[in-house]
Amino acid sequence: MDLTPRKDYFGEFDPSRVPTPCFVVDEIALRDNLEVLADVQQRSGAKVLAALKAFSMFSIGHIVAEYLSGTCASGINEAKLGFEEYGGKDLGKEVHVFSAGYKEQELKEILEFAHHVIFNSFSQWKRYKSLCLEAQKKRPELQFGLRINPEHSEGHTPIYDPCAPCSRLGIVRSLFDGEDLTGISGLHFHTLCEQDFKPLERTIAAVEEKFGDLIPQMEWINFGGGHHITRCDYQVEELIAAVKAFSEKHGVQVYLEPGEAVALFCGVLVGEVVDLTWNGKNQAILDVSATCHMPDVIEMPYRPEITGASLPGELPHSYQLGGQSCLAGDRIGEYSFADPLKIGDKIVFEEMAYYTMVKTNTFNGIPLPSIALWNSDTDELRLIKEFGYEDFKGRLS
Repeated sequence: MDLTPRKDYFGEFDPSRVPTPCFVVDEIALRDNLEVLADVQQRSGAKVLAALKAFSMFSIGHIVAEYLSGTCASGINEAKLGFEEYGGKDLGKEVHVFSAGYKEQELKEILEFAHHVIFNSFSQWKRYKSLCLEAQKKRPELQFGLRINPEHSEGHTPIYDPCAPCSRLGIVRSLFDGEDLTGISGLHFHTLCEQDFKPLERTIAAVEEKFGDLIPQMEWINFGGGHHITRCDYQVEELIAAVKAFSEKHGVQVYLEPGEAVALFCGVLVGEVVDLTWNGKNQAILDVSATCHMPDVIEMPYRPEITGASLPGELPHSYQLGGQSCLAGDRIGEYSFADPLKIGDKIVFEEMAYYTMVKTNTFNGIPLPSIALWNSDTDELRLIKEFGYEDFKGRLS
């Protein structure tokens, strides 16, 4: 996997210009990604949707709407955000929604504005079928689909593998036997996570093998997300050829739902050293917390990259970095630096746009990071939002 950005977007960024902690997103990097996705969309015939579960910085929703066909959501709130802020309401951009389980009142609201509503089980579809078909009479553009589980795993981390044994996501082929598909116009599968084309190619083959007899009844097939299309080493030409071949073979509209690919290389998280201690190792306490600001560091787990830092021992001064929370495991990782750290030093964590802002929390009352938009061409910086006590208090009662 080559996570080298197309250019050094943040090479000239001055982290002292923002309060800490702060997410900073580069508009130019975002547009570069969107141009790649728009090119895939235009040449393949697929419709590309931005997956809001990965990146929901809605202040740039109008930019996304310039390039893509719409958004996909994992529930009522993301769906409303896509409709209101990404061109669904004003530009007619598509809003697709999937949920592992809909509540009736939520679904009623979704049916008022969504384009595709995808169900995770026959029991949910049967429960709400009459409600859905009645809504469709008023809005003919409204269509319904089922999420399928091809029982073909490509994921490397079990917690992120929708096709793991006994998964709660998607309907396996055996459950389709004897079912009436009247009212269903599409199928959706999602099996990938941060992967290139070859796993998708194998998944398509598995889908055709298990669900090939059902595809002729469909108008569209959604290939889901997890496609790292904007990565430098992604096989874009092969993807385009495969989408065109599948669409022509089966006579269906193909959808792609990249999330991370929209925001790859687009964002950093700037933190500050607030204390330096020692207990067997040099310790640096930051105002950035793994558990509060980038929980995948603990859940995945992984070690985020820091600009100018290296593995412990490779540079003269090594530290274990951690956050301000009371969680003993609030550790970000071990790093080495060319110069000794000082209180007040700024630390820049790379690749912090996707699955970061959407997962932040206020455990211990630790403040949420501010959000800023930067333009690496013009050097214009705009602080979009800062969070405080009321944001913490407002989540509680």
